[in-house]
Amino acid sequence: MGIKSSKRADSHSSIVPTERIEQTILLIRGEKVILDVDLAALYGVTTKRLNEQVRRNRDRFPGDFSFHLTNKEVTALRSHFATSNGPRGGRRYLPIAFTEHGAIMAASVLNTPRAVEMSVFVVRTFVRLRAFLATHKELAEKLAELERRLSTHDEQIVAIIDAIKRLMASPAPSDQRRIGFKSDDEEPA
Repeated sequence: MGIKSSKRADSHSSIVPTERIEQTILLIRGEKVILDVDLAALYGVTTKRLNEQVRRNRDRFPGDFSFHLTNKEVTALRSHFATSNGPRGGRRYLPIAFTEHGAIMAASVLNTPRAVEMSVFVVRTFVRLRAFLATHKELAEKLAELERRLSTHDEQIVAIIDAIKRLMASPAPSDQRRIGFKSDDEEPA
């Protein structure tokens, strides 16, 4: 029994935290994706091995599961993250970006215990990000509605203040008599 529990503790201590997986997820072409190099590291295989399995199982990776980045996208990522070209002048092939479904499919074609185990965490991270973005979208919509309401209130308040200013600024006619009593020591106006 002691051996089983220590094995279990060892396998869980090697699990990558969800926050670290979140950091590898990028938004490219309007899709939340994880690059082949990051997915390979999570699944405990080399990038070469991952991409080899993707090429061998190309029919399992349609365009909505994975896609190759363009040179322009790779350059933008390098400048955004301030990374170098890597050892020996960089990669020979353009990186592959995997969507949530592509990441799951990659785990199934790799078929290693680590890949299967990590795919669960990758999926949970994608789901968590989706929920987070949905919450922020709702919050942004509510904030926009509040701003719209405030702008109409501001217009109404400005109109009230203008009306008050006009009332305060209107001069009293000079021929109008004063209301009240006249004392004997007061001179006629």
